Amino acid sequence: MDILKYILVFLHILGAAAIVGGWFATFKKPTILPVQLYGAIAQLVTGLALVGIAGATHDPLNNGKIAVKLLIAIVVLVAAIIGYRKATSGAGVPTGLAHAVGGMALINIGVATLWQ
Repeated sequence: MDILKYILVFLHILGAAAIVGGWFATFKKPTILPVQLYGAIAQLVTGLALVGIAGATHDPLNNGKIAVKLLIAIVVLVAAIIGYRKATSGAGVPTGLAHAVGGMALINIGVATLWQ
């Protein structure tokens, strides 16, 4: 079970890196890249899987922190979907939307690391 948990943590961090890295790469001309959308999906799926494993193994859970991180992850995913659809349709991605994806992902990383 530990190996599965470590693989999920690796994929979870990789998803965060994809979102924030894509944001940094397009910071001057904000857009939503496919890698950011895939990262947002990975973050949500692996985060839910990690919570499920923690609950199944009776690890202590901070339900408040999980709820906040889940809400932020959903906001990031919805914003990434909307932005990616606008980018692929030829319409410009609003600057605020592109920065919301990266900024909210960065906030989620902060919540994960700073909230004990």
